[in-house]
Amino acid sequence: MDINAMMSMLGQLKSNPRQMLMQRFNIPENIGNDPQNIIQHLMNTGQVSQDQFNRAMQIKKMFMK
Repeated sequence: MDINAMMSMLGQLKSNPRQMLMQRFNIPENIGNDPQNIIQHLMNTGQVSQDQFNRAMQIKKMFMK
């Protein structure tokens, strides 16, 4: 994946996290578009592990610099 594709995905995630994540995960309609609720649902249902979440947060920090 090139940098342009990654930046596009990041933009989609920021603007509408639920829609972007629904393409890859099972997220019910009633979760809403709150990133914290979405993450909590994914972790509660085992779709994302604590380790995967931690790695994603490390990657996020790299992009925030």
